[in-house]
Amino acid sequence: MKAVILARVSTEEQKDAGNSLPAQIARLEAYCKRKGFEIVETYSFDESAYKTKRDEFDRILDFLKEKNEKIAVCFDKVDRLSRNVFDKRVSLLYEKAVADEIELHFVSDGQVINSSMSAVEKFQFGMSLGLAKYYSDAISDNVKRVFELKRRNGEWTSQAPLGYRSITNEAGKRDIIPDFERAHLIKKMLELYATGSHSISSLHATMEELGLKSREGRTVSRSLIDWMLKNSFYCGLARPRKHLAYHHRYAPIISKDLFDKCQLIISGRNKTHPKEASKDFILKGIVHCKKCGCLYSPEIKKGKYIFYACTNGKKICKREYIREHVLLKPVYDVFEAFESISEEIQLKLVENLRQLNEFEVEYHAKEIKRIRAEYDRIQKRSEVLMDMRLDLSITKDDYDKKLQELKDTQYRLNLELDEHTKADHEYHIHLSTVLNLSRRVKQIFDSSEVNEKRALIKFLLQNPLAEGKKLHFELRKPFDTVLQLAHRPTVLPTLDEFRTIDWSNLMGEILQISLLQPA
Repeated sequence: MKAVILARVSTEEQKDAGNSLPAQIARLEAYCKRKGFEIVETYSFDESAYKTKRDEFDRILDFLKEKNEKIAVCFDKVDRLSRNVFDKRVSLLYEKAVADEIELHFVSDGQVINSSMSAVEKFQFGMSLGLAKYYSDAISDNVKRVFELKRRNGEWTSQAPLGYRSITNEAGKRDIIPDFERAHLIKKMLELYATGSHSISSLHATMEELGLKSREGRTVSRSLIDWMLKNSFYCGLARPRKHLAYHHRYAPIISKDLFDKCQLIISGRNKTHPKEASKDFILKGIVHCKKCGCLYSPEIKKGKYIFYACTNGKKICKREYIREHVLLKPVYDVFEAFESISEEIQLKLVENLRQLNEFEVEYHAKEIKRIRAEYDRIQKRSEVLMDMRLDLSITKDDYDKKLQELKDTQYRLNLELDEHTKADHEYHIHLSTVLNLSRRVKQIFDSSEVNEKRALIKFLLQNPLAEGKKLHFELRKPFDTVLQLAHRPTVLPTLDEFRTIDWSNLMGEILQISLLQPA
């Protein structure tokens, strides 16, 4: 009988162990030789490189379709076939085997799948596939748990960003420290950008002059500089993909204040942005035409009146001039609605939020109690350990090792405690801050300079479009919810309307806007 053999690995560990591709192929060739099979094709692939595509596996199926004779398809083990019991290709091979079109041979498992299989043998094969799937899922779950624990401990599980380097500490564990060859340059880069006097292009040129290089020794790209300016890792906050942000345990390169200043400039909301310093019009560069999408540009007529009109860059609009105060009227309507919110309504909403968040508060309180109890227990163990060292009943090396383990546990507990303590209070504090700003926003706007008015407009409004003499816009969250509250004070918002807001960035921006009001 002719035969095809297939070797498969899915992890780096398998490549270096007895399950490596050469080791599997050797076992399969020896098996075919004992059976008198003629090997007509050999397939091997690293599934980790192919993910769901599994190109080589599909080639086997194509090969079998072209053959009119019975073929022995040989694998090392059942888990070399697939770790997904629901894989359609596995079902197809199984159906071909029981239909006597092929035979499936699993050399190390001692299993042969063919048309003469008994019910017990079919059951055993199904169990083998199920166990392979269980093994794969168990590995995946263990990996997820390990990475989650690392994040709880403040560890970064990916490559350290430029400006840091990975090392192995004295305890033999991976650690991340500032790369002193580059860290001071990255700090300098953010300090320069925070002044508001640099674009990405000019900053790129400056950093090239200062000698900032990639790990490979190349000049950093503009896109990398843009990414570094937005990377909160440098100020102590890690933001992994598909996971919540957390405070990492490594030394920050910059302060949170410096990072926040850079984000305001990036978002175009900083009052000292160089491109806005010379602009004397509140809505210049902000409002677009709803019909054609072109900007509305300002003009001064009769020496004092400010008008706006579509630049008509696409030649499809009639140039119609609109007074600035007319365009701003719906903005003032929003400001006045905010101003109408009474202190009583504000207090009621905050209290309502407390009640809606009651179960979460209870959960956090229980966790805080548990963490503190665990911390006290660890502290007592540290004291016992110290007594053992004083009594010379434990060696210095063992003492240092166990003490470090206890300190690591306490560090993790402190991070958890901080997380639960903040979560217990943040919602109502943030909401109260937002409402306070909303009720004062008209006063702030009226007392501010033009560039500050621009900053406030850009902070609150999203997608402002002019249609005739009417300005259309959306309010940024959660100010859209605040406006609804102003119009319908008896209908209080739900907790879910505040749960998904990125408060960490918003509160920094609110602070900047609040400072616009003269003392």
